[in-house]
Amino acid sequence: MATPCSTAIFFPRKLAIALLALLACAFAGNHIAARIAFDDDTGVLLAILCRSGVTLLALACLVLWQRQPLGLPAGARRWQLLLGLLIATQSLCLYSAVARIPVALALLVGNTFPMILALLTWALGGARPTRRTVLLMGLILCGLVLALDVPARLADTGDANPHWALGVSLALCAACVFAGALWITDHKLAAVRGPVRSLLTLLIVFSSMLVAGLSGVMPAGLSLPASTSGWVALASLVVLYGVAFTLLFVCVPRLNMAQNAPVMNVEPIATLLLGWALLGQQLSGLQLLGGAVVVCGIVLLTYRRP
Repeated sequence: MATPCSTAIFFPRKLAIALLALLACAFAGNHIAARIAFDDDTGVLLAILCRSGVTLLALACLVLWQRQPLGLPAGARRWQLLLGLLIATQSLCLYSAVARIPVALALLVGNTFPMILALLTWALGGARPTRRTVLLMGLILCGLVLALDVPARLADTGDANPHWALGVSLALCAACVFAGALWITDHKLAAVRGPVRSLLTLLIVFSSMLVAGLSGVMPAGLSLPASTSGWVALASLVVLYGVAFTLLFVCVPRLNMAQNAPVMNVEPIATLLLGWALLGQQLSGLQLLGGAVVVCGIVLLTYRRP
């Protein structure tokens, strides 16, 4: 049984762009809610566990409704396991970065994965980046230097935010790991049906977070929120991520992602606005300029001509 969105007919482009922008805002709200929850002593592992668990349940219902076969092609199991572990690592690194530095900066660094993917593909025998791609990569790096206010950070003693370097490193690690996950998806798991791949990936993420929490590898990883606001934030991030992921999963065949995917890069912009409105996180004018350069560079890097 197919879903109503499984035909090859695309949504009108204005509707597709509006829907993708809405989904990007939902993902941005998920990270803002996560920061509020973390500030209320919520464990990072608990947040990922709840988020992946609820989304896994919703996705399992959809896969069962569609009667999708769950078998994997020969040789795909180890790559599927690695994919799930990489996505688990990406989630852990990105949420850990969100807990330490302004959310918009964490998202800007984390969203540099298209640049890393291009370099990784080249290093593993793929096409060499074009001159345009190299120029855009340089533009993105320059924008990051401005957005992260690197000269000022190197000049001070780090007392303003002692976790800045660790937070940026975690966000960069999340980008690298996610680029690796995308490479595996494209080159090793292309024969696996998308619904099955997504379901198994979420199952591995949920299981690995559960094992990590129960093993005590992160002592405060499963800490409960300290107040009602923390519980509300935890519930909000679960709902926002679950709804956005499920809706994207259902309707992606009709969104013409090859042409419209760059719209998802409004997520850092939405995060910046929500971070300012709800968390009081403000960036300087130079940082805002750098963020705009990064977003524009990523949009141009990922844009494909129709």
